[in-house]
Amino acid sequence: MTLVDRLRYLRVVLVLAGFACLALYPLMVFWPSGWAWHIGHSDYPMMIVGIYATLGVCLILAARDPLANLSLIWFTVWSSAVHGAIMAVQAVTQPGQMGHLAGDVPALFIVAIALAILTPRSKRTARPRTHSGH
Repeated sequence: MTLVDRLRYLRVVLVLAGFACLALYPLMVFWPSGWAWHIGHSDYPMMIVGIYATLGVCLILAARDPLANLSLIWFTVWSSAVHGAIMAVQAVTQPGQMGHLAGDVPALFIVAIALAILTPRSKRTARPRTHSGH
C-alpha cells in the first residue's frame, strides 16, 4: 500500500472513529449492556461522554492533515488499547458486564488497531523521498 493510499484510509478511519466517539451517548442509551457501565445515578457517564465527544471532534479535525496530528492519533491508539484492556478485564471479572465484550471493548481495539496500522510512525518516515540525481 502506498503512502498516499495509507493516508487516504487513515483520513477515513479518523472520521469514522470521531463519529463513533460522538455516538457514545446514544449507544449508552440504546445498548446499555454493551456501552454503559453504571446503573442508576452516576456522574461518571456524562464525564466520559464529554471526554469522548471532545476526542471525536479532534479526530475529525485531524483527518484534514493527519501528519500534523500524529501525537493525537498515537494518543488515541495507546489510550484506546489500554482502556479496552482494562474494560475487558473488568467485563470478565464483574458480574453482569460481559455484554461489553460485544460493545465498547472491541470498538476500542478496532480503533486502536486500524489507526496503528495506517498511521506513519513519524513525519520524517511519511515524507516522500526525493532523488537528486547525483
